[in-house]
Amino acid sequence: MPYILPADRAKLQTATDAIASVIDANTTAGDLNYMISLMAKAYMDAKGLRYEHLNAVVGALDSCKAEFQRRVVAPYEDRKIGENGDVY
Repeated sequence: MPYILPADRAKLQTATDAIASVIDANTTAGDLNYMISLMAKAYMDAKGLRYEHLNAVVGALDSCKAEFQRRVVAPYEDRKIGENGDVY
């Protein structure tokens, strides 16, 4: 996970809160993909089309996926193994 200083988080929190406010039980995986894609596009629009910036977006998406896997999916899977037994 990126280590962002608390002072720098404040400016990002407004956008994060706005996104979170539109997510509900009817939000689809397609909606999530759309929001993430728009954020990546906005980053590229601001930074410019260069390999360095494309690589930064891909790296951020990969790192976000890995962190989500580590912090959310793996503990969930461990809990379910405890409830239902392991497959292996």
